[in-house]
Amino acid sequence: MEKVKLGLKENWKQFTLLVIINAFVGGMVGLERSILPQIAEVEFDIAAKSAILSFIIVFGIVKALSNYFAGTFANKIGRKNLLVIGWLFGLPVPFILMYAPSWDWIVAANILLGINQGLAWSSTVVMKIDLVGEKQRGFAMGLNEFAGYLAVALVAFLTGYIAGEYGLRPYPFYLGIGMAIIGLLGSIFLIKDTRKHVETENCVSQIPRLKHVFWDSTWRNPNLGAVTQAGLVNNLNDGMAWGVFPMLLASKGFTLEAIGIVTAVYPAVWGFGQLFTGKMADLYSKKSLLFIGMTLQGFTLLAFPWAESFWSYIGLSVILGWGTAMVYPTFLASVAENTHPKDRASAVGIFRLWRDMGYAIGAILTGIIADRLGLNFSILTIGVLTLISGSIILIRMKNVLRN
Repeated sequence: MEKVKLGLKENWKQFTLLVIINAFVGGMVGLERSILPQIAEVEFDIAAKSAILSFIIVFGIVKALSNYFAGTFANKIGRKNLLVIGWLFGLPVPFILMYAPSWDWIVAANILLGINQGLAWSSTVVMKIDLVGEKQRGFAMGLNEFAGYLAVALVAFLTGYIAGEYGLRPYPFYLGIGMAIIGLLGSIFLIKDTRKHVETENCVSQIPRLKHVFWDSTWRNPNLGAVTQAGLVNNLNDGMAWGVFPMLLASKGFTLEAIGIVTAVYPAVWGFGQLFTGKMADLYSKKSLLFIGMTLQGFTLLAFPWAESFWSYIGLSVILGWGTAMVYPTFLASVAENTHPKDRASAVGIFRLWRDMGYAIGAILTGIIADRLGLNFSILTIGVLTLISGSIILIRMKNVLRN
């Protein structure tokens, strides 16, 4: 019987396959990133910002709950099985988006997309953490999130370009059909479960078990609680960017192609940046990276309403993407660093529950504020909340020292 070893070098083949699979998972979100608000306004005559953002609200809630169940059942039914189930839910999504006769069908597609993202993305995250062991988790999460969010950016750009050339539907969503089929088949035939890697790490881990995984991960444990609230606020502002930025740019006369470029730059920098910030999370203070990243996001959002030109939006999107890149792999590496291997899948699922609930909260909050006070005020509000979240990191979180 082959002995199981931990480490990126020792498991590079399986790790690489998981990175590729996660790129397809991210690409499924990119399908909607730049054009769904325009579909709501142009094809379904929906004017209220809160109504347009309903698809993000549903997506966020469903993805958050799916993350929780992915963490809860990962040890029971296996990581690979969850990944395959996630892709089965994602398979109908592009077809519904292509042919939806009403906005309710778009919302229904986002229920399926939320399940797909919660199960599939959570599974790839936990499996990569299982494979690499303690010393390279930041770099592993950087590669994972790089692949996922670079795919978000690339597909967001492509759908915006295709929509500008050939119309909003159905052509942009043909990309989704290919991604869903390849993701499903690759998960079934190429991915192996990582239970044995978890068992191997159990024998050497010195991290104490959590007494109450849900409440410790949510708030009671100072480090886990600080990370969890920051994750929620980070996705709160990302949910706002997803829904509000295209509407803001459209209101200023930008073309679909230009909107596609601006909305793609942010996740592109976010994705590429994690190749560097993930490794930084292994070498430097996770607390400092999280505080700086959240603060950078907050100040950038405060500057966003004052921009006018295409290049000023590009510049701000770059800075916002870098701030997000600093925190995203660091979140997951911090959760793994503060949890025993037997608690890890559940703790990651709970963190991702609250983090992705930020999508729903952000969409609800910004939709209400935008309808009553305008798009600019909604962006400023989220910027202030992001700065407050960074302050909580600074006050509450402690650096973890391990041999």
